[in-house]
Amino acid sequence: MSDPHDGAGSAPVEPVTPEPLRPLRRTLLHQSWLDVAFVHWAVAPESVRGLLPRGVRPDVYEGATYVGLIALRMHRVGWLGLPGVPYFGNFPETNVRLYSVDGRGRRGVVFRSFEASRLLPVLIARLGFRLPYMSAEMSVHRKGDGVDYATRRRWPRAEGGRGAHARLGLRVGERIAEPSGLEDFLTARWGMHSDRHGRTVYLPNVHPPWRLHRAELLHLDENLITAAGLPCPAAPPVSVLFSPGVPVRFGTPA
Repeated sequence: MSDPHDGAGSAPVEPVTPEPLRPLRRTLLHQSWLDVAFVHWAVAPESVRGLLPRGVRPDVYEGATYVGLIALRMHRVGWLGLPGVPYFGNFPETNVRLYSVDGRGRRGVVFRSFEASRLLPVLIARLGFRLPYMSAEMSVHRKGDGVDYATRRRWPRAEGGRGAHARLGLRVGERIAEPSGLEDFLTARWGMHSDRHGRTVYLPNVHPPWRLHRAELLHLDENLITAAGLPCPAAPPVSVLFSPGVPVRFGTPA
C-alpha cells in the first residue's frame, strides 16, 4: 500500500480516491482527455528522486514508484469560461510522467515531457507555464478494439531532437468494474507539481471517475522515457490500461 506519511514532521499523505478530494475554487482551464492509453513501469524511488521539483518526493505504492507513458487526444481546450477552441484546442498528446507527493500531503504527478501536434499550445505552455512541451508529428487511430498512437518530436532539437519518438498499439479489453489499489494510484491524480522560476507550485484538477478498461499492449517502440532523463525500462510494463476519456477542469496554481 501507499505510505500514509511523508516522513518525520510532515503532514499525512492524502488518501487515493477515485473522485476529487476537494472542489475547485475557480476554473482556469478546461478540456477533455479522450482515447487515453496508460502504460506504466515500476521503478525504485531513488532512481527518480532527483528529477522532481524541490520539496516534492516520489509517491510510492507497495515500495515502488512508477514511470508513466500516457498517450491521448486533447479535445476542445478552453480558458476560464470561454468555449473550447475547435482547431488549436484539438490535438494528440503523449507525456512521460512521475508520481509525487509534497510536504502538505498532496499527491500529484510531475511531467517530464509532453509531445503535442499543435505549435501554438506548445508555445503557450512553454512560455506561460514553463511546462516541458515539445512540438511533434502525431497521430491517433482507432478501429474496433484497436488503438494506435504515433509521435515523432520536431522541436526543440536540444531536448531529444528529432529522434525522440513513440509508437504503441493497444487492444482494448473489458471494462474494469472495481479498479485495484494500484490502478487508482496510477490514474486518480488530482493535481500536478511543477517548477516555476525555482518555486514548486501545485495545479489542482477535477474530473469524473475514470472508466478504465484492461488493455493488451500489441507493440511498443519508444525512446521518450530516456529522452526525459529516465533510465530505459529494463522489464515489460506492469500496467496497461485504456479509457475512452473524461472532461477535466484545472484550477489556479497553489
